[in-house]
Amino acid sequence: MLVGMSVCGQEEVELSRDGSHYSLSTGILPSLGAKSNRRIKLRPFIVSPYDRRYRVWETFLVILVVYTAWVSPFEFGFLKKPQTPLSITDNIVNGLFAVDIVLTFFVAYLDKATYLIVDEPKQIAWKYARTWLVFDVISIIPSELVQKISPSPLQSYGLFNMLRLWRLRRVSALFSRLEKDRNYNYFWVRCAKLIAVTLFAVHCAACFYYLIAARYHDPKKTWIGSTMNNFLQHSLWSRYVTSVYWSITTLTTVGYGDLHPVNSREMVFDIFYMLFNLGLTAYLIGNMTNLVVHGTSRTRQFRDTIQAASNFGHRNQLPHRLQDQMLAHLCLKYRTDSEGLQQQETLDSLPKAIRSSISHFLFYSLVDKVYLFRGVSNDLLFQLVSEMKAEYFPPKEDVILQNEAPTDFYILVTGAVELLVLKNGAEQVVGEAKTGDLFGEIGVLCYKPQLFTVRTKRLSQLLRLNRTTFLNIVKANVGDGTIIMNNLLQHLKELRDPIMEGVLVEIENMLARGRMDLPLSVCFAAERGDDSLLNQLLKKGMDPNEFDNNRRTALHIAASQGKENCVLLLLDYGADPNIRDLDGNVPLWEAIAGGHESVSKILAENGAKLQYGDVGQFACSAAEQNRLNLMKEIVRYGGDITLQSANNGTTALHVAVSEGNIEIVKFLLDHGANIDKANRHGWTPRNLADQQSQSEIIAIFNSIGEPKLHSSLPIPEKQSKMRYLGRFTSEPTMPVPHDGSFHGTDGTWSQSNDQSQSQSNDQSRPRRRGNNYHNSLFGIMSVAHNGEKDLLLSVDNARNGVKSGVGATRTRVVVSCPEKSEDVGKLVLLPGTFQELLEIGAKKFGICPAKVVCKDGAEIEDIEVIRDGDHLVFVSDDRRVL
Repeated sequence: MLVGMSVCGQEEVELSRDGSHYSLSTGILPSLGAKSNRRIKLRPFIVSPYDRRYRVWETFLVILVVYTAWVSPFEFGFLKKPQTPLSITDNIVNGLFAVDIVLTFFVAYLDKATYLIVDEPKQIAWKYARTWLVFDVISIIPSELVQKISPSPLQSYGLFNMLRLWRLRRVSALFSRLEKDRNYNYFWVRCAKLIAVTLFAVHCAACFYYLIAARYHDPKKTWIGSTMNNFLQHSLWSRYVTSVYWSITTLTTVGYGDLHPVNSREMVFDIFYMLFNLGLTAYLIGNMTNLVVHGTSRTRQFRDTIQAASNFGHRNQLPHRLQDQMLAHLCLKYRTDSEGLQQQETLDSLPKAIRSSISHFLFYSLVDKVYLFRGVSNDLLFQLVSEMKAEYFPPKEDVILQNEAPTDFYILVTGAVELLVLKNGAEQVVGEAKTGDLFGEIGVLCYKPQLFTVRTKRLSQLLRLNRTTFLNIVKANVGDGTIIMNNLLQHLKELRDPIMEGVLVEIENMLARGRMDLPLSVCFAAERGDDSLLNQLLKKGMDPNEFDNNRRTALHIAASQGKENCVLLLLDYGADPNIRDLDGNVPLWEAIAGGHESVSKILAENGAKLQYGDVGQFACSAAEQNRLNLMKEIVRYGGDITLQSANNGTTALHVAVSEGNIEIVKFLLDHGANIDKANRHGWTPRNLADQQSQSEIIAIFNSIGEPKLHSSLPIPEKQSKMRYLGRFTSEPTMPVPHDGSFHGTDGTWSQSNDQSQSQSNDQSRPRRRGNNYHNSLFGIMSVAHNGEKDLLLSVDNARNGVKSGVGATRTRVVVSCPEKSEDVGKLVLLPGTFQELLEIGAKKFGICPAKVVCKDGAEIEDIEVIRDGDHLVFVSDDRRVL
């Protein structure tokens, strides 16, 4: 079984820095297409080769290998028979390696072909049997036993122990892992490895060279016998030290002043040993040279760069200030590179997703507070942060030069910079930027030469964004481009600086001529009342019905501000005069509410009608503000002021009673307002008057007649005064279609509570919810392809009460007439008005229905109270139907 991860027994192994299965030290790569590479279980009783406990066991065995590497050549060269301390220790070490043999049969291994962990016991056993099993078993056999059973020529003690030196592979693997582990210094690990190799070579050569002398037939004619009489009688320590001394002098090639080969055997061994020393010395010198050069190459390269820059400055006779800036920047780059402060080199080596996440973590909170990006969408802000480059600048270095081409703008992260202008040949400081400030943006947004020279006052870190990259991102987010331009103009106004006032006038003139590279929306032009800019944008093919995040179109904005020229332009280019925003407002209502009579007439002459908006909400607004003239204007333009608001079913009479506006109450009653019409919470205007002790209004109501019992809901004994224009959050509503479609021709309309809540939640940090489709490239192409057919179809559907959302259906009801023995009923679509419903009854059953009641006998007076699936009964007289 092949798995992508490893586990010890039944327990799962967590990823860690030093034991990560994705680290270079382990060599394990995640399999392609793996659904989960975090945790995978191995078979029972199978040990992971990367488990922490097994790693500790391997490290302990490495210590035993070091002991074996020293004692095996020593016993072979200096001992003729076993000695008690070493023989006992050898057998203990062999016993521990015997335990490792058994454990190896339960350790999973890494398949070199697939880079996956193999935990199949049979495969583990087979791999071990055909590799190291034989050597491991031989190495644990006691040396005493081998000496007794081996032939007499091979009975030399320690010869068999030399086979155990293959265990040195464990030390090599340990050093390879430590060299790749970032928790250990590579220089010192490499030095330790070189020292270990040198000591082992010296030790082995000393043991072998002494063995040649000790086994020679004439001890006096040996390298050690010629200088040490009867050397076999000397102490073991003295003989070992002498041998190591000869080995080191030979390895370092310092000569044979006192010890040298005497017989031919020794000469032959010295020949091969010195040939080996040639390779070993080259290996040591090469490695040490690489380590030293790696530590000094950057310093040498820095000195060469500084020298080249100085020569360049002198050769071209550059000013001293400019030469100092060059050298300061090069010194800063060297320092930041050496101290690890230059993020960009590190970020460039990572995938884009990781770079974006890092930039978002480091700089998003800073960029979010920059004035230019207030109110833009989170998507745009994230894209901008991902493309920004962090750079360091030393003190007194120019970041931007006055009048240079606008290629980048900067955000100050740390440090301080000053803004300078050149007047009469002298530089004058006109401002200073602090953390979070932006500079160079005017040149980038308006594509004009930079206004100031920006020079650092101390070591500063800046975020740089390229102009081309910035415009490419903003062009895909037209609404955000409008917000950015608004922020720029508002910022220039707030500065109240003579220089900036001139810049503001110039930018406004450029806007009027349509010479801005930043993508702008028709809503932006309408809000500014700039009919020249609006004309330029509409000529380019922009959608006149483009809307903002509240679905307010440019016609809404122009009508609310009384901009006649903008209104006429939009209507000439096909703007819909009856389009609705999220609150149910239509452009005609915006003009009426703002008191712009001329704009109201223009809209009315071009087919604008209040009925396409939430007339009930309009009347509630007028009643709350106690504006009788506004109420009369609603009636004048054909609005039914007795309708309920789509938000909560409240009528203008509810609001007038709640506010105590007696004149409004009288006016509403004169126009047929129902004092017993309940809202969605069961409150009627009569109930409200009674509960709030509105004696004068109660008297007016009593003069009308007895109340009709439409609701059996109890009235609370005491309730605080409320405003009915607000939304009841506990009331479930259906989400509104994005095109603002209607439920019926009477103008009723509902809005999602989620939308209103999301708007209120964003007040602290307003953000756009999405991108404008209409003025994107794809949107313009789609409009050009489809023409006006889809727009006319959408308007026609809205006027006929058809929901234009995907999958939306009309309300279906069951109608019947007991007088015609039609008790089963017929399934029909609910029409838009109550009168049309009566006409259906007359057509279906051949009667003249006087009223419509529910199945339980309750009379229905308004089409709005009918829901999908209701059973309606037509009655031609006053008889009750039970």
